[in-house]
Amino acid sequence: MKNNHYLFLLIGMLLLPGLVRAKGNGKPVLFNSAWGFHKGDISTGISGIAAEKQWKTVDLPHDWSIEGPFSNEWASATGYLPGGIGWYKKTFNGNAAWKGKQVYIYFDGVYKNSEVWINGHSLGKRPNGFIPFQYELSKYLNLNGKNTIAVKVDHSEFADSRWYTGSGIYRNVYVIVKDPVHIDPWDVAFTTPDVSAGKATVKVKVSVTNSNAAEANVLVKANLLDAKGKLATALQKQIKIKPGVHEVEFEQLLSSPQLWDTEKANLYKLQVSLSRNGKAFDEITQSVGIRSIRFDKDKGFFLNDKSTKLKGVCIHDDAGALGVAVPEEVWVRRLKILKDAGVNSLRLSHNPHADYLYDLCDKMGFLVMDEAFDEWEVGKNKWVAGWNVGTPSKNGYHEYFKEWADRDIADMVLRSRNHPSIIMWSIGNEIDYPNDPYTHEVLNTGRNPQIYGKGYLPDHPPASELTPIAKQLVKAVKAVDTTRPVTAALAGVVMSNEVGYPEALDVVGYNYQEYRYPEDHKKYPNRIIYGSENGMAQQAWNAVDSNEYIPAQYLWTGIDYLGEAGKWPQRSNGAGLVDLAGFKKPEYFYRQSLWSDKPMVYVGARAITSTEDRGIWSHRTAEPVWNWQPGSKIKVDCFTNCQEAELFLNGKSLGKQSRNTARGQVPSWQVDYEAGELVVKGYNNGIEVCSNSIKTAGDAWQLKTLADNTSFKGNAKGLSQIEVYITDKDGNPLFNATDEVTVSLTGPAKLLGLESGSTSSHENYQANQHKALHGRLLAYVQTTGKPGKVQVQFSAGSLKSSTVTLTVK
Repeated sequence: MKNNHYLFLLIGMLLLPGLVRAKGNGKPVLFNSAWGFHKGDISTGISGIAAEKQWKTVDLPHDWSIEGPFSNEWASATGYLPGGIGWYKKTFNGNAAWKGKQVYIYFDGVYKNSEVWINGHSLGKRPNGFIPFQYELSKYLNLNGKNTIAVKVDHSEFADSRWYTGSGIYRNVYVIVKDPVHIDPWDVAFTTPDVSAGKATVKVKVSVTNSNAAEANVLVKANLLDAKGKLATALQKQIKIKPGVHEVEFEQLLSSPQLWDTEKANLYKLQVSLSRNGKAFDEITQSVGIRSIRFDKDKGFFLNDKSTKLKGVCIHDDAGALGVAVPEEVWVRRLKILKDAGVNSLRLSHNPHADYLYDLCDKMGFLVMDEAFDEWEVGKNKWVAGWNVGTPSKNGYHEYFKEWADRDIADMVLRSRNHPSIIMWSIGNEIDYPNDPYTHEVLNTGRNPQIYGKGYLPDHPPASELTPIAKQLVKAVKAVDTTRPVTAALAGVVMSNEVGYPEALDVVGYNYQEYRYPEDHKKYPNRIIYGSENGMAQQAWNAVDSNEYIPAQYLWTGIDYLGEAGKWPQRSNGAGLVDLAGFKKPEYFYRQSLWSDKPMVYVGARAITSTEDRGIWSHRTAEPVWNWQPGSKIKVDCFTNCQEAELFLNGKSLGKQSRNTARGQVPSWQVDYEAGELVVKGYNNGIEVCSNSIKTAGDAWQLKTLADNTSFKGNAKGLSQIEVYITDKDGNPLFNATDEVTVSLTGPAKLLGLESGSTSSHENYQANQHKALHGRLLAYVQTTGKPGKVQVQFSAGSLKSSTVTLTVK
C-alpha cells in the first residue's frame, strides 16, 4: 500500500533502542525512549509546543488512562478510567547520511484521533486507534540539526468503546530509512497454494517501488531459510524498473517441507533483498510458515488436511495494571497459561492487536481470527453507568466508518497477511446485535437470546443495511488476500438470515446461539457455521464436540479485562478463565479437563447451603480452600480428564468415581469437614497419573515469591513478573487473605505496577502498595538496561518479608 501509510512485518531483526541510528538499509529502529508527554490540550496547538512548560518524560509504549484515578464520573464501558487529550513530542538529531533517502516514522497504534507533525509541518491524521500507520518525514527534516516530532492524541470522547481502550501512543514507534528504490515492507506476499507432507508450492510476490525519475536496474532475491538457517530455496530476478511500482513473482516447489501447526510451530525465515552492482541496499526479513487450512460445511476445519477442533478463547488488549501499554513478556506468560489449558486458537477481539502478538502466535502455535470492527456506520450502546444501565453513549468508530473503513481493514490485512497463525479475517463483531442498532420485523417472533429492547423497533436502522456493507468489506479484504476465509461474529442470526448478511461471508460465526446449529445446518446446507463467541457451560462445548460440521468454539473470555463493567464499583469484567494478573480460576481447570490431553486433576470445595440442589455443581466456585467451620457440609468437586478420580481426606479414601458416569463429567463428593489435607488422584487404566491437594491453612505468617525471570542480558529493558503469595508458617497459601503488600526496590529497575486481579479495586495501579486478592498479587518490575543488581522486597505488616534479586549483566 502506498501514500506513506505502509506497515511492516520484520521479524528476527536488530531493533536499536534510543536515538535514531538507521543507515538506510530499510530495517526499523525503535523510537520509544525519552518522549515528552503533556496531559491536556495545548490551546495554541502545534505553535504552542515550544512554549508549553509542563512535560513529563515517558518511554513508549505509554497509556495515560491507566494512571487514573478510577472514578464514577467516567464510563463503566471503558473501566471508569479517564480519556481526554494528550500531546507527545520528541527531539532528535538529523543524519547527513539520510540525504537522498526516504525517512519514515511508523506507529503501531495510537488511541485515538492522532495527528502528527514534524518540525511544525502536519503529516496527517488517523482516527482509528488500533490501526498502524506511517508517514514520510524526508522533505521536512533538518539533516544537520535538531528535529521535533509532535503527536496530538484526542480521546476526549471517553465513552467510545464497549471495553477499555487506553489512551496515547500505547504501542511501539519505529523509524525506517529507505533507498528511493525499495520494497515497502508490507509489499511482500508469501503464500503456499498447494501443501502436502511431501511437497509444497511456495509463492512470493514482491512489489518494488522506484521513487527516482530514472529507470533502475536491480537484482531481486528471495531466500527461504529453515529453522536451522539452512537455505531451503533461493530465487532471483534481474529487473529494470521505471518510476513507479513493479511486481515480481517467484514460485518454487519445495520438497519435504517442515509444516507449521499448533503442536510444532515450524517457521521459515524469508529474506527478500534488492541489490545493485553486487551490493544489497534494501532487505525485508519475515518469519513465515508453510501450512494449509480448509473449512468444510459438513466436516469442519482442517489444518494440513488433519481434522482439527478450534478450542478458542477471545482476548482484549489490556493487562490490568499496565493498561494497553503491555510489554511482550506479559503476553508470553499469558499465552503459555492458555496453551496449558488446551487452548489452540485465539479470537483477537474486537480490533487488530499489537504487532508482536501475531509473532508470538506464530511461534507458539495458536490459530488466530483477526478482527477489524465492533461497529460499522451506526453507533452501538456504550454503557456509562453500568452494563445495560441508564442512558448509553453513542460515540465511537462509526463516526469515521464511511471515510476510513475500507482503508483500515485493508491495512489490517496487509500488515499481517504473512502470519501462518491467522486463519480468518473478521469484518465485524455483533454488528447485527438485535436493536443495537439494527432491527427487523422478525424480532417480533422466534427465539432471540440477545436482544436490546423488545421486538421490532421501527425507529432503528433496518437490518437490510447490513448486507451491502458486509459485501463492501469482504471485497476490500479479498482485494488484498484471498488465501483465508472472511467471517463475522453474528449476534442476531435470526435477523441476519432474513436479509442475506451471512451469504456475504465465507464462514459464519454464531455468538451464543448453539441451539441454532442443527436447524441452520439443515436449512442452509452450504453454510459453514462455527461458534465465534460462547459461554463456559459444558453444553456449549458439546455442541461443537458432538457435531462434526461445527469446527470451533471461542469462549468469552480467555482473560479478564478492563471495561464492559457493571455498576460502580465494578470497573472490569471477570468473565475470563484467568484473572487480570494471570492467576488461574477454578473455571480454568474445568476447561483444562475438557480440552487438554495431558493428564490433570483439580480439587475444589464450597459449602453446601440448605437452599441449593445438592446435586448441582458450579465450576466457578470450586475454590482451592480447605478452611471451614467444624461440622460443615462441604461439596468437593474434581475436574479431571482422567478416567477415574479418588478422593482422600487425611489419608482415608472417600471413594473412587468414574468421570464418564459422573454428573457433568465432574466427580464430586459431599464431605463432613475435617481439618487436614484433601487429596484427589487421577487414574487411567487403573494407574495413578496425577494428583492435586489442598490443605487447611494456619494463620498468615509470611510472603512467598516466584519470579518468571531474574537474569537479564544486554542493554535492553527486561521484565520480571513476580508472583507474591501470603502463606502460613508451613508455606500453605491463604486463599482468603487480603493483606496490603508493599514493594521497595533498589537498583537499575522500576516498578511498572501491581495487579491483584480484583474487578472492583480502585487502588492506584502505579503505587508501591496494593491489597492482595485470594492471598496473591503480581508485580511487574522492569529493568532499565543498565548493569547491576536489583533488590525487590515485598512486605506486609508483621508478616515475614520476601526479597527477589534480579541480575542485569
